[in-house]
Amino acid sequence: MAKKSPVRSPASQTVTATIHDQKMQRGEGGELHQIAEGDAPLLTTAQGGPVSDDQNSLRVGPRGPLVMDDFHFREKIFHFDHERIPERVVHARGYGAHGYFETYESLAAYTKADLFQRSGERTEAFVRFSTVAGNKGSADLARDVRGFAVKLYTQEGNWDLVGNNIPVFFIQDAIKFPDLVHAAKQEPDRAFPQAQTAHDNFWDFISLTPESMNMVMWIMSDRTIPRSFRFMEGFGVHTFRLVNAKDESTFVKFHWKPKLGLQSVAWNEAVKINGADPDFHRRDLWQSIQSGNFPEWELQVQLFDQEFADSFDFDVLDPTKIIPEEVLAPMAIGRLVLDRMPDNFFAETEQVAFMTQNVPPGIDFSNDPLLQGRNFSYLDTQLKRLGGPNFTHLPINAPKCPFAHFQQDGHMAMRNPSGRVNYQPNSFNEGPRESPTRGHRPLPAEEQGTKARLRPESFADHYSQARQFYISQTPPEQRHIAAALTFELSKVETAVIRERMVSHLLNIDETLANTVAQKLGFQSMPKAADAAMPTRQDLEPSPALSIVERGPKRFEGRKLGILITDGVDAKLLNGLTAAITKEKAVFELIAPKVGGVTASDGSWVEVHHMIDGGPSVLFDAVALLTSAEGIDDLVKEATARDFVADAFQHCKFIGYDQSALPLLEKAGIADALDEGVLALPGEEGLSDFVSELGKLRVWGREPSVKLGKA
Repeated sequence: MAKKSPVRSPASQTVTATIHDQKMQRGEGGELHQIAEGDAPLLTTAQGGPVSDDQNSLRVGPRGPLVMDDFHFREKIFHFDHERIPERVVHARGYGAHGYFETYESLAAYTKADLFQRSGERTEAFVRFSTVAGNKGSADLARDVRGFAVKLYTQEGNWDLVGNNIPVFFIQDAIKFPDLVHAAKQEPDRAFPQAQTAHDNFWDFISLTPESMNMVMWIMSDRTIPRSFRFMEGFGVHTFRLVNAKDESTFVKFHWKPKLGLQSVAWNEAVKINGADPDFHRRDLWQSIQSGNFPEWELQVQLFDQEFADSFDFDVLDPTKIIPEEVLAPMAIGRLVLDRMPDNFFAETEQVAFMTQNVPPGIDFSNDPLLQGRNFSYLDTQLKRLGGPNFTHLPINAPKCPFAHFQQDGHMAMRNPSGRVNYQPNSFNEGPRESPTRGHRPLPAEEQGTKARLRPESFADHYSQARQFYISQTPPEQRHIAAALTFELSKVETAVIRERMVSHLLNIDETLANTVAQKLGFQSMPKAADAAMPTRQDLEPSPALSIVERGPKRFEGRKLGILITDGVDAKLLNGLTAAITKEKAVFELIAPKVGGVTASDGSWVEVHHMIDGGPSVLFDAVALLTSAEGIDDLVKEATARDFVADAFQHCKFIGYDQSALPLLEKAGIADALDEGVLALPGEEGLSDFVSELGKLRVWGREPSVKLGKA
């Protein structure tokens, strides 16, 4: 048998070939081009050794076994086998960005924290947004709380303000956190459902935990299906303290207010977005920053003293309660701008470690029991996830200010104390020293009481603020809460759990309870749950709690989807896109084919999506710019009909030219036109059309399409 010649893999042939000792690379057509020396970096091992062949393992003969001394293969596969670190138990699905925080005016009267001493001071920041319950591979638009964690690299060390997009929480004491998370995550005997709470375990726990009722109203509202990270609030949740140079303390609650205003999606819309683009929130943040439309939030604080705390209707240490903004107006103290995406998702967004106990001098803690528990817990979390005590050596977690300590060794230590001395005190006058004046000093508060497992009586009102939240919502938002409760409880198989939840709802709002019970098919109503304290009826609605009431009233930062066909009026299209751009909004073009269309003036118009890949759920409003010759084929497309029908069902504004009327008829809405379905004016009126889009939704349409109606 003739001896066969060695054969190189196809991969090696398509990547690099060596011909007459010249480095060559194949082009797209297969042709070879010489690579100039130094044009590409040299491939090396992790130890820096140059690699001669990255396509083939070292073997004995062309068809023989691999050899054990192939150190390059060993290192490469070893690292691949260990690429994944344990994902976060909660907040596993996250996305982050870099930016800065800018202080408005000095807050020296309230705090000695360095970043608040000077007007215009800029502090580097990294922010991670996340969902709570879903795994890393879950979809963005799950109905869930959103994490809003901010790391500020101050000149006095890192400050981590680790919050959510909801200002209250499920539980009052951190000892219940494992139970809450276990109940919310997928059921352990079947490993589903994930990224949702519509199952028995969650509602069983909640129905036995009355302190969660305020949070239930928030999570069943549209707050848990935000349109974008850019359009949601963030909250520090807990009551903290600011401490000034005189050791005078002021209580503080932190709020992040989005510059572009609040906005959420409808539940039916969220379900379809998850199918069309499960990375919807990630893509939105990426595109906004890459295009230079940097997201911005204002940091606002509610400041109050002990006298206010003592006079307030609820305990300021209770993390299930808020201080309504109408009772205590927030004060703006700075702004947060995100202007740069990570260079590497894993190195930064995945490895970033937030800890509530990271505070600079001048910021201190209250006795909120949930905050106290978080301060204790987070260090263990980072140790488990990141493999050892040296996670602060990772660049994303390392302080930007000078730092020095005697910590040494441990897993993956990247730096150690230098010199002879690694302890304190020492008589060699070497190494760092503590500073009683500059270091973090806790407020010297006097504490006394019986050592026992207790819950204060001031934490006992579980229904009054839940009722206040519900009555603060507009009628559409109230319908959405009822619909969300109905959907979630309809997935609960155990009847007694559904009944227990309705018994709690009776203490919040009787109409809400009856609506949910009727939709669930109750034959009779349960009695109201026993309440430690009766529900207060005198709390006034708080408009600040409504997304609709606090809507942006402008289209800035939003996206218009424009469906076009061959023959589209070029002047109308150019005028509309110019008006959208002037409004600081964006547009994307959709057509029957992704290549593009020929406009009325013969110009070629490239598009962003074909209809299948650009459904109307991806946009805040839509416009139909068709033509007499293009509409005939378009009405035959089921996806075009769905594009229009979904936009109408989701109460969005729809602009159209006269040639698109057959498509409105095909979508079944030609006889249901309302103030949100607008015939596009001439070029001179397009700016008025774009201004009208600032209303975002036509909620008066909702009852007729039964969107979210319970």
